[in-house]
Amino acid sequence: MKITYTGRQVELAPAQLKKLESRFAKVGKLLDGRRECEAHVVLSLERRTHQVEITINYYNHQLVGLASSSDLFTAIHSAVEKLEKQAVKTRTKWRDTKRAPRPPVDEAAPAASPEAEPEPAARVYRVNHHQKRKPMTLEEAVLEMDKSKDYLVYRDAESDRVAVLIRRRDGNFDLVEG
Repeated sequence: MKITYTGRQVELAPAQLKKLESRFAKVGKLLDGRRECEAHVVLSLERRTHQVEITINYYNHQLVGLASSSDLFTAIHSAVEKLEKQAVKTRTKWRDTKRAPRPPVDEAAPAASPEAEPEPAARVYRVNHHQKRKPMTLEEAVLEMDKSKDYLVYRDAESDRVAVLIRRRDGNFDLVEG
């Protein structure tokens, strides 16, 4: 990670800079170990209070850590901790919102050929409506329909025809007779 320091009435010794670079290495690993990130650190002193502002541009998103304390290193460490939290949050957002994985590419097969395989035809399953079902009246069908069902297909006892009872949005029913 490339770190740029700007000190307003504050100077850091080379030993202190080394200590801070090791601390920033962790943030760099959290963000992306393969990509070089750049951090800009602004150190200022106002009325015996050290203020630290750290800004990192990460894929067009700014991560900003602000902290202030009477001790310079306490302020820097708390700002870096805030950056670590933001980095973890950003990485988990990106990881969790990824789309479905791409289908594996077969190396032996040539690239997408113009003749794509035909999609399998939709299967039709036959239901034996005579099995274990007795004809029912309209009143029995209304009683049979509970709150979770939106429709019920049944054989009418009077006409021996198939009928569909549909629940409307207003709570009433529609009857379709065959």
